[in-house]
Amino acid sequence: MSSENFVVLDESYLPQMGELFKNAFAGDPWNDDWSDPVQLGEYIREISGSYNALNFGLVSDGRLIAMSVGMIRHWWEGTNYNIEELCVAPGYQHQGLGGRFMSMIEQEVKDRGYCGIFLQTDNDKPAYEFYHKHGFKDLGSHVSLYKRVKD
Repeated sequence: MSSENFVVLDESYLPQMGELFKNAFAGDPWNDDWSDPVQLGEYIREISGSYNALNFGLVSDGRLIAMSVGMIRHWWEGTNYNIEELCVAPGYQHQGLGGRFMSMIEQEVKDRGYCGIFLQTDNDKPAYEFYHKHGFKDLGSHVSLYKRVKD
């Protein structure tokens, strides 16, 4: 396997970001159906181009193989990097790449002087254990709420 380059993602990566995201979440355990290219494109543009967006990637042989899409958030405790989505290409999963990528993100966040990294994930997916393994802790009183309004 060739070496990976850690990069800050810009708009030129949007097509690769969409493809990586679609492929990473198509299989088990997520089984997300991102077959609508318009919906996928809008989602990737929304999360990667928000105010204070900060997106990282790993590139190997000119191909995006991992990405973290997020933003800088200012909070009373300090400034954080909030991860909206993080994924690794299916062919690169379970090889330690995600852990190396997370370490690179942490170092970059630290180098920028930010206080921490915030993210949300489902507690019944493998990502939950991955984040715990890499030092993330549950916020005991934090709850995510959702109400469906469409039948």
